[in-house]
Amino acid sequence: MNDTLFDKQGHRGCRGLMPENTIPAFLRAIDLGVTTLELDVVITNDRQVLVSHEPFFNHEITTQENGAFINKEDEKLFNIYKMSYEQTLRFDVGLKIHPRFPNQKKIKVTKPLLADMIDSIEAHNKKHSLRSIQYNIETKCLPETDNLFHPEPNEFVDLLMNLIINKSIQERVIVQSFDIRTLQYLKVNYPSVKTSLLYEPAIVKDVLKQIEELGFLPDIYSPDYTTVDKLVVSVCKDKGIKLIPWTVNDLKIIQDLKQMGADGVISDYPDLFNKLV
Repeated sequence: MNDTLFDKQGHRGCRGLMPENTIPAFLRAIDLGVTTLELDVVITNDRQVLVSHEPFFNHEITTQENGAFINKEDEKLFNIYKMSYEQTLRFDVGLKIHPRFPNQKKIKVTKPLLADMIDSIEAHNKKHSLRSIQYNIETKCLPETDNLFHPEPNEFVDLLMNLIINKSIQERVIVQSFDIRTLQYLKVNYPSVKTSLLYEPAIVKDVLKQIEELGFLPDIYSPDYTTVDKLVVSVCKDKGIKLIPWTVNDLKIIQDLKQMGADGVISDYPDLFNKLV
């Protein structure tokens, strides 16, 4: 496969190197040469689209305004869907030492609005005459947490797409989700937007069953990399679906997946892409 066609996606920007889902992490990933920025979004109480992996403040990354950390048992009490955007600014997500990514550069930073993140990336690329970047955006929603941690999929998707359309980047956006309702609503209401079906291996279903339940062919199938085998590669090739596994932090495994026929990978360490043979 031609390297120029291999989609090098920086997971949450570059979680292994910088605080996740922050503007500095996305800028660092771009400087490392990624072709796509992978990120997650949630919705605040005042209906702002915020870049965050969880719809609450995760205990692993959060420092409160008074300098205290959040306990794992209490983290879901810090529900972003119940906060205004201004209230989210009270929480730092870049200073605490990450227990699983201890080599992250530590900086003082808050969760950004998606609009501000896009503006920063587009301005950076224009200033440095860089090629346009793709955005792979995950909607963080599940049926069991509708109206508790997020709005229902139609409202969630409309809020996201209104912003994307306003920024005129819809041709460079992929919307990914574990919640097939998101993708089904997109297919009907925003049919030109690329979709990516995420797969969690804890839910044992083969790729054909997942596509059948979705009801249409997604542009991308994005499973946990440990589930990728010859059958998965074959099904994706036969149906014209791109295969982009997550989250791959080992150079040899990235190389092996590329040779198997993966169209790209998502990694916490996008600096590994520059070491590919």
